[in-house]
Amino acid sequence: MGNTSEKRKSYHAEFKEIYQTGTPVKQILNEYGLSETTIYKWIRKQKPVKLDDGGSFTPEEFLNLQKELHRLKEENEILKKAMAIFAKK
Repeated sequence: MGNTSEKRKSYHAEFKEIYQTGTPVKQILNEYGLSETTIYKWIRKQKPVKLDDGGSFTPEEFLNLQKELHRLKEENEILKKAMAIFAKK
């Protein structure tokens, strides 16, 4: 039984380049043999969300920011607990 990462093909980085050049979805489907659901999921991840201040971000970037915020909050809680322990000494 092989490693699933060996079996799974990864087109995500290549897809970004192809999609951004304006290649039609149908052509991408035929060329790579991917499902339409997969293509539209990738498109949704790449479509930027506009902000009121004129900036933008992709849903994927937002998810990464949420993960980073969660990690930083956890680190902050650990440091608070450590500080309380050292303050007692």
